[in-house]
Amino acid sequence: MIKTNIEALLIGKPVSFRGEGEDSSIGSRLSVDHPVYLTFTGFEGDRVGDPTVHGGEDKAVHFYPGEHYPMWEADFAKAGREPHPHLGRLGGFGENISALEMTEDSIHIGDRFRIGEALVEISQGRQPCWKIDHHFGMKGMMAAVVQTGRSGYYFRVLEVGHIKPDDSIEQVERARHGWTVERAFQLLIGGMHRMDGANAALRELAEMETLALHWRWRARQLLESLGEA
Repeated sequence: MIKTNIEALLIGKPVSFRGEGEDSSIGSRLSVDHPVYLTFTGFEGDRVGDPTVHGGEDKAVHFYPGEHYPMWEADFAKAGREPHPHLGRLGGFGENISALEMTEDSIHIGDRFRIGEALVEISQGRQPCWKIDHHFGMKGMMAAVVQTGRSGYYFRVLEVGHIKPDDSIEQVERARHGWTVERAFQLLIGGMHRMDGANAALRELAEMETLALHWRWRARQLLESLGEA
């Protein structure tokens, strides 16, 4: 069972992102030094730019593993790129919480964690969109997230309560299946649904009660694309 500590607790509100009424919180979330109340739909004082695709009960808290930052910096250096300012601080991917020892390959859909007073459950990985490219000012960043599987993920909230920046994160229940966030992400987002034998895996995800409704719908959609009802 995992036990670690919050490295950064971040809150933000939508700001102008690309003009033409496009707003986003991806670049505006900043670390706080005080307790914040977590509701069933997110932290008080935190908002998303487009509630039709972000936020809601299945995406109440966005988590991004702290281990990924030095890995991204190494990738940039290997490619001959200058260090990017967004990689110089936690929160560079728009997350609410960052911590160590909770990478996508080590935790499962449905795992439950006590964070401060709140109880949360992993609901789905984060599906990157064009905003990642725009945020980093470069084409290919969204594709790199998919290729590396450094997606981050979301929590739904089972019990509300205050969370402090120095609170521990303690796993209290492990899901009774083998579906890590990484495995589900690669199947639903990373193209692994094209591999032989994927139909049975997709059917399993389509019926998984702890998986976010949107990803369950995506599993069914991929099944239909493969000729499965």
